[in-house]
Amino acid sequence: MKTMIHYIRSLFLLELFKGMSVTGRYLFRKKFTLNYPEEKAPVSPRFRGLHAQRRYPNGEERCIACKLCEAVCPANAITIEAAPREDGSRRTTRYDIDLFKCIFCGFCEESCPVDAIVETRLYEYHFEDTDKVAGNYIMTKEKLLAMGDKYEAQLAEDRAAQAKYR
Repeated sequence: MKTMIHYIRSLFLLELFKGMSVTGRYLFRKKFTLNYPEEKAPVSPRFRGLHAQRRYPNGEERCIACKLCEAVCPANAITIEAAPREDGSRRTTRYDIDLFKCIFCGFCEESCPVDAIVETRLYEYHFEDTDKVAGNYIMTKEKLLAMGDKYEAQLAEDRAAQAKYR
């Protein structure tokens, strides 16, 4: 009996018409293709893109050199060196993220107690020189702070949006 049903289905080309119906459904729908450089796709506030370090409103860096992000990083992409300051608090003297190693998992962002290291919505970055000597792929403390200053308004907005869901 099974063979007879299979023979009838193949005789009347049911699988072909089933596939054509799927194609026909999408043929007349509105297309969702974007012309990328001119049109940008919407990005979620929870998107994990390029890293940045935030500052307090008074301009002081937030990172307290607790090294939790370095400890939790599964790819060992973060390197932190710290030194005490005159007032007794600790701050980083070196904070490097190797973007070739980074898997953009967001663990560093989640582990930070003062919300110092964050991941922006920026996904349009590239490396022109992959030479190990050049080091363009390493985000230094200065680069991270510059990214944080540049995108602070967007970062604060994203943090407020994420706080609603917690």
